[in-house]
Amino acid sequence: MLVALTIAGSDSGGGAGIQADLRTFAAHRMHGASALTAVTAQNSVAVTAWAALDPALVVAQIEAVASDMPIAATKTGMLANAAIIEAVAGAARRLSLGPLVVDPVMVAKSGDHLLDPAAERAYLSHLVPAAALLTPNLKEAAALLARPVRDLEEMRAAAHELRTLGAGAVLVKGGGLPLSEAIDVFCDKRGVVELHAPWIDTENVHGAGCTLSAAICARLGRGEEILEAVKGAKAWLTEGLRQSYTVGRGRGPVNHLHSL
Repeated sequence: MLVALTIAGSDSGGGAGIQADLRTFAAHRMHGASALTAVTAQNSVAVTAWAALDPALVVAQIEAVASDMPIAATKTGMLANAAIIEAVAGAARRLSLGPLVVDPVMVAKSGDHLLDPAAERAYLSHLVPAAALLTPNLKEAAALLARPVRDLEEMRAAAHELRTLGAGAVLVKGGGLPLSEAIDVFCDKRGVVELHAPWIDTENVHGAGCTLSAAICARLGRGEEILEAVKGAKAWLTEGLRQSYTVGRGRGPVNHLHSL
């Protein structure tokens, strides 16, 4: 049984974070292990409270898994603060965690920054260079580059520039663009590729970013080449959005188990 590790925050509403990642790993026939970075009180409507764990406890969780199980691939989600980011980057450098997918959870859908400037700088200094793949959305790419990313041309430039900062590959997600298709931009050493998928008309998109990065992580762990893994995960997410469902009064989640 192959093992995938998620290093992320908990979503008490079950739609995103650790909960989404573990269901996604299971849907890809992988054993999911986890290292919690933060506990959030949230539901389909809002996040009402959260607390970060001590960085040493985050690392202890990673070490406990890595010392016992061969980890095929790892992803990061919500890392909460600069100290946790630096601690996770250090663990990634010295432990065998497989290819690392970094989903830089930095900016909420509302546009509010979830991290302070020191934590945003820590991503650039410590974690981006360790990433096999970096998966920012438009607002996160803009935060990392300190300039707007508003259209396809700027997405292509952002993907290329972010890769020069040390990531093996970059996927800039274009879900926020007012287009008739869902277009993401992928960049690796071979160049820039636009990835197109049908636009699914649904409000139930809670956890879509977590789910996509977890699906890519699982596919990398199963031995897929990185662009193949990204394409496959994007198609898998598209069907998950098509079969998404409403639970609660707000945005429902992607159907992580549609393929089962």
